[in-house]
Amino acid sequence: MDLTETQPAVGSSAGDELLKLSGISKSFPGVRALNNVHLEVRRGEVHALLGENGAGKSTLMKILSGAYSKDTGEIYWEGRLIDIHTPKDSQDFGIGIIYQEFNLVPQLSIAENVWLRREPFRNQALHLIDWTEMRRRTKELLDELHLDLDPKRPVDGLGVAHQQMVEIAKALSLNAKLLIMDEPTSALTDTEIEQLYDVIRKLKARGVSVVFISHHLDEVFAICDRGTILRDGEYIATVDLKDTSEDQLINFMVGRSLDQQYPKVGAKRGAEALRVEGLNRAGVLEDISFSAYTGEILGIAGLVGAGRTELMRAVFGADPIESGKVYVFGNEVKLDSPRAAIQAGMGLLPEDRKYQGLVLILSVLQNVSMASLDRLKKHGLLQLGDEKKRTNEFVTKLRIATPHIQQQVQFLSGGNQQKVVLATWLASQSKVLIFDEPTRGIDVGAKVEVYNLMNTLVESGVAVIMVSSEMPELLGMSDRILVMHEGRLAAEFDRAEATQEKVLAAAMGVN
Repeated sequence: MDLTETQPAVGSSAGDELLKLSGISKSFPGVRALNNVHLEVRRGEVHALLGENGAGKSTLMKILSGAYSKDTGEIYWEGRLIDIHTPKDSQDFGIGIIYQEFNLVPQLSIAENVWLRREPFRNQALHLIDWTEMRRRTKELLDELHLDLDPKRPVDGLGVAHQQMVEIAKALSLNAKLLIMDEPTSALTDTEIEQLYDVIRKLKARGVSVVFISHHLDEVFAICDRGTILRDGEYIATVDLKDTSEDQLINFMVGRSLDQQYPKVGAKRGAEALRVEGLNRAGVLEDISFSAYTGEILGIAGLVGAGRTELMRAVFGADPIESGKVYVFGNEVKLDSPRAAIQAGMGLLPEDRKYQGLVLILSVLQNVSMASLDRLKKHGLLQLGDEKKRTNEFVTKLRIATPHIQQQVQFLSGGNQQKVVLATWLASQSKVLIFDEPTRGIDVGAKVEVYNLMNTLVESGVAVIMVSSEMPELLGMSDRILVMHEGRLAAEFDRAEATQEKVLAAAMGVN
């Protein structure tokens, strides 16, 4: 396969170039984020930007969106050399971006978020907003996304999936010539993902270009024409995806082959580690009972809104319940706070790592240690040397891309933030570990590392509970799968009998 002479994408030609980035480099204190990177995007194509966490994808897109300034290199837009200094510069050229982390004002309505600082006015001089027109335009965008939502509805009343779609509607409202989507499907159901694909195809038919950043290679092959791969901040290749295999892409991204995508080991199931009895919360959870055992990975499946995360937070004492009991190794745990759960030997990697799993203004070292400070004390004093040694071990083990362990977590990429959360609970030596979407936003190479860590944990006698929206991950790594539907446990399958069809049918409430 010739990587330098890829074929034109459908609906575009090699000479129909919209964007060209040439020789882009960017450094931060102690980190060379990008080194001589290239990217070319044609009109009317969907172009995948691929690479592991820390490869430089987000940095490159932030340069293009005006959030960062490049150190060296050139940006060409429609054949013309340009400079982008601010987000407004980027928008004025016709570039829209949807970040992986939401950029919404929760207290405002959907319409207000979509048109923030671009509101239509009935009277410009008096700054009188034309609310009817703004809501009408918003409704048109929502209809295009197949969303039956009231434009007047506050954003903080929406679920994660709908908030993501509001971000997409906001980007579409810019009438952008180029739309950058950074992990746009991370919080969407399969149905919503298909709806997003429909929108992307409509944009493409209009001549709009899309840069699509995703760790899900099935999505890349489903919707993208070409792909550019970065590794360690450097340009590796640009490929025509119809002539490229998944194994080739993975090899480009990680610089090595991945022999097994889901490296499941068969550990011996041991004692009952966790028992949940009759958990109830009106309108959320209904009479839920189950057990998890040492030496097993218990998968939790279900559609968005089924109550998976709510169940895990209730078991961990983070959300209130009306009735029910939880036992860890036979001892009842008071469900009044996470502190009691931690003291009993439980750990929770939350779905929302940024706001529930980390203290962003603290360092990597402080975050890794915060759930296990008692283990680092001697005669009441924190052993700083031991704390640093242990944190450095986890940084190496999990390949956390950080210049040093004193770096504030807020400056790490989303995938590396997830790894810090994982390190926090591994350091706590919990015997019951709940992983809520553990590989969300993590690249294909790091996913295998997380799976291997799970294997190591269960082999050492830990009970692992894994909530996941990825069906192949559940089927590939779980010893048993519990399926939730509308706040209830709808089915249970062991590894031998679980199939995608059975799990999905149970998740949809089909007998």
